[in-house]
Amino acid sequence: MNNGIITKHAALRIALAARALPEVYMGGLVAKLGEHLGLPITEDKLAKVTVEDLKLMLSGEETVEPDVDSASIKLSVRHLWGESAEFDKMPPLEAELDIPGCLRVAVASNSEENLDGHFGSCPRFLIYQVARNDLRLIDMRFPPEYAEDKNVARAELIGDCQIVYVQSIGGPAAAKVVRANVHPVKIPAGGKARDTLQRLQVVLDAPPPWLARLLGVEAKSLARFAETVED
Repeated sequence: MNNGIITKHAALRIALAARALPEVYMGGLVAKLGEHLGLPITEDKLAKVTVEDLKLMLSGEETVEPDVDSASIKLSVRHLWGESAEFDKMPPLEAELDIPGCLRVAVASNSEENLDGHFGSCPRFLIYQVARNDLRLIDMRFPPEYAEDKNVARAELIGDCQIVYVQSIGGPAAAKVVRANVHPVKIPAGGKARDTLQRLQVVLDAPPPWLARLLGVEAKSLARFAETVED
């Protein structure tokens, strides 16, 4: 997310901060922070937010309401500062590859650099470029909180990807992903995103039929079948 309003890593910090606060949505928190800090919202500005600042933003009053959860607010501020363990474990984004034959792959993620999200509820999608000898995290995308059809909105968010890996996805949502020309792949066991993507790399030289269609090449298994028929 980089539209002049907020930087990508600032958006990640705010998403984590909102998740630490019950009944606080990222969009509302972005609006409050924008009013308080001014636009664009950057990591440097977020690092200056204090516990009292956040309490004031959440209360909307000059004094803090007595039922505000102080522990949650303190954790949220640590997320805004980028000091949480989850944020620290996220690798930096990398430059995009400019080589033919690479895939753009989305991963539904709840935490760190893990494939551990349900398509319809994960707080972010990690976006990778996958080539036979290279693998890069190039973007992090945050689904809109409000949409007429959240699954359509999520499918459109990753519409430039060929594959989305998820830990789980419902049938109707999967159909909407397919209509967006993205191939959903369920990995119920989850795990580290890069482990799954490295397994994908291994089969790029001899892709199965479904992957060959995405790459626009003939599957090796089909080529062998054609040779047998000709013989």
